[in-house]
Amino acid sequence: MNPKFEKVPLGDKKSILAFRFSSRNFEAPWHFHPQHELTLIEKSNGTKFIGDYVGPFEKGELVLLRSNLPHCWKNDSNSSDSSASIVIQWNKGIFAKVYELEGVFTMLKAASKGIIFDKKDVDIIQSEIKKTLGLEKTALYLQLQNILVKLSELPYKQLSNRSFIDDLPSEYTSRMRKIHDFIDHNYQKKIYLKDLAALVSMSEQSFSRFFSKIMGKPFFTFLNEYRIHTANKMLIDTDWSVREICFACGYESLAFFHRQFHKFNNTTPSKYRKSHRIK
Repeated sequence: MNPKFEKVPLGDKKSILAFRFSSRNFEAPWHFHPQHELTLIEKSNGTKFIGDYVGPFEKGELVLLRSNLPHCWKNDSNSSDSSASIVIQWNKGIFAKVYELEGVFTMLKAASKGIIFDKKDVDIIQSEIKKTLGLEKTALYLQLQNILVKLSELPYKQLSNRSFIDDLPSEYTSRMRKIHDFIDHNYQKKIYLKDLAALVSMSEQSFSRFFSKIMGKPFFTFLNEYRIHTANKMLIDTDWSVREICFACGYESLAFFHRQFHKFNNTTPSKYRKSHRIK
């Protein structure tokens, strides 16, 4: 994968940046930066890429990322909603490693794989996160510390299978963005390894090694995760039949689709739809 290094505009006199992002789409490519990051999704839905993880995002979601973890949020292409999020980024090492903050540092270590909090807990702490937008200097520092302490007492789930603690090589700068965009526009079709290899100017063998090294999984495993994630959303958001969704997600065999769906969801498409539909 090819994450882009992002320079966070903190300058010499700031160690914390809190802001609201609002636009038609979340436009940042797959990227990483040396700061930790807490992101609250206020509007929009789509797919998030966190390290080697691919899965849905939606309004009210709160994700904590340790420094240097590649990530991006991509909106659903058929969504008419605008996008908004509150983002807090801060330098490593601004909090003292004292016993009272042991839970915070344990949580930050876990965030090297990206962590997501339960939405019912996020509802409780949202107001505290929104307060950071009007604060500066010491008040912002103390408010962030307060938020992190509260979050460290809540349950969370890790997202990526791999940890990304060190910077990724700069020569990978554009490849992953091209791969993500290609999948986003072509997952409905049969995808050939030779086309992706050509897209990033590599041989098929080199591309396979490159992708597995960076993502920790073969390309077609990643593609199946993306397609099944898309199928999950279609089962909830549309009235299409399972057969229609199977072919719309790029599968040529209904039996193979059922096997892949059960592999990732441990249930059948029909049972998944029934359990996730709003009663």
